[in-house]
Amino acid sequence: MSRRSSEHWAWPLDTPDTVAVDVLIPTCNRPAEVAVALAGLAAQSEPSFSVVVSDQSADTPDWEHPAVAGMVRVLQAQGRPVRLLRHMPRRGLAEHRQFLLEQSTADRCLFLDDDVWLEPGVLERLNHALDELGCGFVGMAPQGLSYLDDRRPEETAAFERWEGPVTAELVRPDTPGFGRWPLHNAANLSHLSADLSLTPGEWVPYRVAWLGGCVLYNKQALLDSGGFTFWPKLPADHAGEDVVAQWQVMERYGGAGILPSGAVHLESPTTVKDRRVEAYDVVLGVRPDA
Repeated sequence: MSRRSSEHWAWPLDTPDTVAVDVLIPTCNRPAEVAVALAGLAAQSEPSFSVVVSDQSADTPDWEHPAVAGMVRVLQAQGRPVRLLRHMPRRGLAEHRQFLLEQSTADRCLFLDDDVWLEPGVLERLNHALDELGCGFVGMAPQGLSYLDDRRPEETAAFERWEGPVTAELVRPDTPGFGRWPLHNAANLSHLSADLSLTPGEWVPYRVAWLGGCVLYNKQALLDSGGFTFWPKLPADHAGEDVVAQWQVMERYGGAGILPSGAVHLESPTTVKDRRVEAYDVVLGVRPDA
């Protein structure tokens, strides 16, 4: 096991020099959500990982809340390196993600939104999938469990498994792949997983338009594709920065979603209220109606 269990928490802490995955969490004014996200990470076993939380809260950083501070102590007692960074001024989502990417020293990085809880075993499943598929990223779209009784067959009709190797793919608003985006609405992936009758431990890769919330990258593939260095082209208020980064990775290395999704969206109100500027419109010069 790569984490220390409770009988060893009082032993002197030996911080590892290297880990397999850096978990990167951008946050702003969301202490309750961050505490839950960290609790999900504390339930992960393999592979070894560190956590970097970058805070842009208006007043005190989220980690000063007792619940967040308590979960940071749990992770540290388990032997997980945790870094708490204050990153100001706010220059937008893309710049914040680029800042986090520059803090990563592992070969793989998991961008985890601050309002996502992971069931035990998710990180190991994602890491194994990235090993086996050899693509640029894999991810689990967070599920809104309040929608478990809301089946949407018209939105899951675009589901398509990856058969054979995951290959490079061009996705834009005018390509067929763009039509996959409703797959990740509500609890659609939970319904698909149930319909596929997946056995415990079984997972299935599928084609995506893009993924939000929980994405594990081969870091070198992300860097080779430019990361989020396009941020200076964007105003501070924008949305869809992860779409641009993933499309650029997909063009070179391919990417895949993983079923079942063990990522759960806490369904908190969004902090991205101004969505008038889509990053792919500015950076790539494309529109949904192009």
